[in-house]
Amino acid sequence: MADEWNDLVLDEEFIRSAETSEPSARARMLAARWKAEQPEPQPWRSDEAPAGWFFSKARRKWWRR
Repeated sequence: MADEWNDLVLDEEFIRSAETSEPSARARMLAARWKAEQPEPQPWRSDEAPAGWFFSKARRKWWRR
């Protein structure tokens, strides 16, 4: 009796050719949460630099070398 699954190769090409994909657990959680209550709009990027990171004295000293 020949097994029809014997020659099946589960490689990247096989995975990428799948017709459907399931959303991640986080995406499902957020969708359920947002269905009940819409999130407030957030800016994509803040106008302020991260606290002390970019303009810190340590970075300026290293940059001048």
